[in-house]
Amino acid sequence: MTALVSALDSRVLVLNRLYGAIRVVDARRAFTLLCKQVAEVISVENGAYLNYNLASWSEAAEFQREFEMEEHDWLRTTRLVIAVPKIIRLLGYDRFPKEQVKLNRRNIYARDSNRCQYCGKHFSTKELTLDHVVPRVQGGGNTWENLVCACVKCNARKGGRTPAEAGIKLVRSAVKPKRNPAISLRLGSPRYQSWKAFLDEAYWTVELT
Repeated sequence: MTALVSALDSRVLVLNRLYGAIRVVDARRAFTLLCKQVAEVISVENGAYLNYNLASWSEAAEFQREFEMEEHDWLRTTRLVIAVPKIIRLLGYDRFPKEQVKLNRRNIYARDSNRCQYCGKHFSTKELTLDHVVPRVQGGGNTWENLVCACVKCNARKGGRTPAEAGIKLVRSAVKPKRNPAISLRLGSPRYQSWKAFLDEAYWTVELT
């Protein structure tokens, strides 16, 4: 059951009909779209883009299990074993989403690479907090430019002061990312290299859902 849940939680890049990246969904949603025949699998193989419907993708699983076992996440049921696609394309959707990169804790941690922006050290998410560069008591708001990762020790040292008042400096200026930082981290995995072909700078409004 754990392996099944893990496979269904794998991330799949969704393209519109014109091959533009529009969002990232979990495998559960991707297979639902494939079953409804409103999407197809896009596989990047030897530099070429190949299109599969759910039936032909299932047939390709035998070859994939023999030669590409480690390159895929696998969905195993009592009736079939099938690779989780990395990319699917919607067959009847041409538009791009209007969403911007969401300001949330996950994306701030990803933007700052889990690094305290005052001491420069890396920490687990459990050891990090969010700090307002300009404290809220001084009018600082919840914005990309005013929120940074800070370890507990540095956050306590800074207190309700600005960095200048506390005698510390930011490792780097806080800015709003042009692309979804959580997706940028995922692109570091060899399994998701095929995404890069579709992720043009102009379309980095992709949201994780």
